[in-house]
Amino acid sequence: MANSNINIKEFLDADERKSLLRLLTAGSVDDGKSTLIGRLLFDSKKLYEDQLQALERDSKRVGNAGAGQIDYALLLDGLKAEREEGITIDVAYRYFSTNQRKFIIADTPGHEQYTRNMITGGSTANLAIILVDARTGVITQTRRHTFLVSLLGIKHIVLAVNKMDLVNFSEETFNEIRSEYLELTKHLGIEDVTCFPLSALEGDNVVERSERTPWYEGQSLLEFLETVPIDQDRNMTDFRYPVQYVLRPNLDFRGFCGKVASGVIHKGDEIVALPSMKRSHVKSIVTYEGELEEAFCPQCVTLTLEDEIDISRGEMLVKPDNLPHVGRNFETMLVWMDEEPMDRKKQFFLKHNTNTTRATLTQIMYKVDVNTMQHLEGTDFKLNEIGKVHITTAKTLFFDSYSKNKATGAFIRIDPITNNTCAVGMICNALEEKDINQACDIPTLNLPKLGITSDHYEAIETAVKDLYRQGIEIKIIKD
Repeated sequence: MANSNINIKEFLDADERKSLLRLLTAGSVDDGKSTLIGRLLFDSKKLYEDQLQALERDSKRVGNAGAGQIDYALLLDGLKAEREEGITIDVAYRYFSTNQRKFIIADTPGHEQYTRNMITGGSTANLAIILVDARTGVITQTRRHTFLVSLLGIKHIVLAVNKMDLVNFSEETFNEIRSEYLELTKHLGIEDVTCFPLSALEGDNVVERSERTPWYEGQSLLEFLETVPIDQDRNMTDFRYPVQYVLRPNLDFRGFCGKVASGVIHKGDEIVALPSMKRSHVKSIVTYEGELEEAFCPQCVTLTLEDEIDISRGEMLVKPDNLPHVGRNFETMLVWMDEEPMDRKKQFFLKHNTNTTRATLTQIMYKVDVNTMQHLEGTDFKLNEIGKVHITTAKTLFFDSYSKNKATGAFIRIDPITNNTCAVGMICNALEEKDINQACDIPTLNLPKLGITSDHYEAIETAVKDLYRQGIEIKIIKD
């Protein structure tokens, strides 16, 4: 019994040490995304007995694979409407593990109507599998999905040329599709693209190499997914630590809790607090398991400092020789996700890491036709529309460009009335005052000019700090 316990512990420890690959599938309707993932799970023997029985039963009842065949898509299409219509509507997540790696797969809708669902599914992905039908090749929806993947900053792309069995596993057909797709990704600045000839329905080159493609000398899809390097995908250079809350369990301990958004921090490192620019050194890095000598993204830790610095939620700790942009104006790509069209007159809340502020869209540079990549003029946004805009916030934010640091370059836009997430944004760059179409100055309270005596300064400062936490920044002049 003791040996058994040891073996189980060793197994769990080994499983914990495995790297995690998050991936999404994207493609046109009926390209076989759900079928591919279902086949991946089935052939890798990662299904329980009851799941297999349910799959066989559902395939006979509502399957679309043909008489006597298993419809692997039913493993992911869980909604009633999905099964009835034979299309994916909602994002379906599946977890499985092999001896080499753990996986979280997001099966995203192919229909243009559900673009926002694809954006949601791809927001945390390391890799995207773009499926195309070997009979039709690269189509408009392929270009749309590839553009969205590039917008999300996903570094690894797999082109899965599916349904090769319907073109007699033609090498010429595969090479033509690959060449056309590589030309597309070159224009979008995507560098890491790997192409596979597949038949998801019949399992060719999914888990094992197929004998029906002797001209293909690469790995199977699963072999590639198990070995693709993702260690360098996170930004380990720029230390960013958004403060989530201040921990004060007793008079002897004051720590700042949060998640390391990017970079690495060591005990003893010098840090600077934003926006105050006050400096200190890291006294300790505390976790539930004990103190650490270093912490790195995406660890959740508590930092204590050698000096007493007034820091609150929404502020950020960084290294003094590596600062983010500090400002209220930036240019960003915006993806509209609300059923209700944009109201340009309405202010909104912008949530960036642990910071929430009021914000205004000051200018729409252009909208993007995701099917043709053309830039179009526009005065507002409707569901699933994408464009480049200028935004001004009510209080100062600390951010990087999304291409440099996804953790500090992304935000969500929240409707102040419904509290719905109506848009997501990927910051392109900070804006100088001369680039701003409509400047929004920070409100200023000149206390002496207003006739307010110094006896009331402390109370006013407390009120202003509270407004800052609510997303409204006010400047105080006391002299």
